[in-house]
Amino acid sequence: MLGNTRKNIQIGATVEIVQKHHQRNGELTKGVVKRILTNSANHPHGIKVQLETSEVGRVKSIL
Repeated sequence: MLGNTRKNIQIGATVEIVQKHHQRNGELTKGVVKRILTNSANHPHGIKVQLETSEVGRVKSIL
């Protein structure tokens, strides 16, 4: 499932994100959502979240 719609993402969900410094090479980081940082209903590049490991990035897929 794509991560560019806020209603698809819930706290505690396992997701793959791309961090700001990995946007060029597209390296994904897997983790569990701790906080949802984007307020809008959707975002073309993915909803920004914070993982339980404190990493911040945009959701590319929901696992």
